[in-house]
Amino acid sequence: MEINASYTSFVAIGDSFTEGMSDLLPDGSYRGWADLLAARLAARTPGFRYANLAVRGKLIGQIVDEQVDVAAAMQADVVTLVGGLNDTLRPTYDMGRVHGLLEEAVEKLAPSCKQLVLMRSPGRKGPVMKRFRPRMEELFTFVDELAARHGALVVDLYGSEALGDQRMWDVDRLHLTPDGHRRVAEAVWQTLGLAAEDDWQALLPPVVHPGWATRRVGDLRFARQYLGPWIGRRLTGRSSGDGRPAKRPELLPFKDPRS
Repeated sequence: MEINASYTSFVAIGDSFTEGMSDLLPDGSYRGWADLLAARLAARTPGFRYANLAVRGKLIGQIVDEQVDVAAAMQADVVTLVGGLNDTLRPTYDMGRVHGLLEEAVEKLAPSCKQLVLMRSPGRKGPVMKRFRPRMEELFTFVDELAARHGALVVDLYGSEALGDQRMWDVDRLHLTPDGHRRVAEAVWQTLGLAAEDDWQALLPPVVHPGWATRRVGDLRFARQYLGPWIGRRLTGRSSGDGRPAKRPELLPFKDPRS
């Protein structure tokens, strides 16, 4: 990639990972890696425009139905698509359907922008995610194949040992911490051909792990606050994103929410 690459607009689509959970701002909204990346791109390009259509909880079919055509019509320089991982966590996961929908999305998005960016999403180390890793890796293999066929870039976050560290994940064990989002923004920045400003794969310092009793208390708190409600939504067919609009639905000049 060209180190002096120039981009004037960016559209992000996907689910909670791209919406920015759990990178919480003082006003209660979420920032996340896409906002961080947009801020950095805007700092080097006057008039830079940005839209973020991602909404938490969305499955790949919903992303295709609700976000892909809108993003394609914006004709942005850069489009990022991260989706399908929520599908792999469902008991009714249909690999063929998910792959087909991803391909439909890429076929629409790739010709509509100067550069399409796909991702191999990060995976938290731990027993829960271990159960779903075969599905995740199957999905990421297909993402690589799509990228090769359509000239898209792939950001390999799944291969990062640092992002697998449990300290990079919020207490809900599903979303990255602010430092995790910052590292993802740097990874995409570098993949776009821009000069590295940080080592996003730098390992965290060694940590003394808590004892068995402390870990069990944490597990029980997690199950009560996060796992139970998540299972409840799955059983009733609800989603955390139901009725929620995109936080940046239009491709407009970037404004940093912190300013």
